[in-house]
Amino acid sequence: MAAESGRDDFIIAIRSAFLKKGTRQNFSLFTLLIISILVLSLEYFKSGPINKFRSITKDLIFKGSFLVSAPFVYVKDQYYLLQDHLNMYEEFQILRVKNFEVEKIKNEIDFYKSENIRLKKLIDERNIYSEDYLLAKVLLDQQSPFLKSMIINKGYKHGIKLGVAVKDQSYFVGKIINVNLLTSRILLASDLNSKIPVVIEPGGVNAILSGNGNNSFADLEFLPKMNEIKEGSIVYTSGVDGIISPAIPVGKVKIDDGIRYVDFFVNYSQLKFIRVNN
Repeated sequence: MAAESGRDDFIIAIRSAFLKKGTRQNFSLFTLLIISILVLSLEYFKSGPINKFRSITKDLIFKGSFLVSAPFVYVKDQYYLLQDHLNMYEEFQILRVKNFEVEKIKNEIDFYKSENIRLKKLIDERNIYSEDYLLAKVLLDQQSPFLKSMIINKGYKHGIKLGVAVKDQSYFVGKIINVNLLTSRILLASDLNSKIPVVIEPGGVNAILSGNGNNSFADLEFLPKMNEIKEGSIVYTSGVDGIISPAIPVGKVKIDDGIRYVDFFVNYSQLKFIRVNN
């Protein structure tokens, strides 16, 4: 009887001790430690109920992790989506301004075209140039240190005319100097004997493009003594000779030690097909 009373007193003492706050925290930590050890020890068992319990536990942990992280992932995705929308809006604003500028330039060009047509009617000017062209193949490239010419597979049977301009896409190549029945000869703008009237823009400065035998650049002659031609200005055919069409791009102005020359747009070593104005 005395032994049973002592045991009950011991149990009551232990329960009283664990009811204290500090002891409860220690017990909780001790319990978590024991559970962790048990869960880790389950990894050594690969079959039976323990393996199934381990699988279920992992599934619960993985699913729980997914559910807990889902709101954070959603918020992050929405944040980046908002950032994308803001960036797209800024780009839209920039593109809209550029579009307004393009429309403004287009309207100005249309106005100047209409004005040019009206002015031509006032001075009764005829358009002696044709926009039609004939595509021809280069048959022979006759090169020498200073004489530059090409033979093409079109002649007067195909409508080729003497003196007309020859182009590579929209760039000036040279002019027709000899026409046969089925072939023609082109004098390139780089030839030593080539003299082409040109105009330099901006500024509208007239000059003569003089070939020097180099397929990369040509000289500018008869420039005004006082001119403000800058590097990068575009050189076009002027059409003042009445044969070569005006406004055909030739090249860009380069300046070296105060000397101005023209860097050709055309790569003469790569010409296979050319356009001949009718």
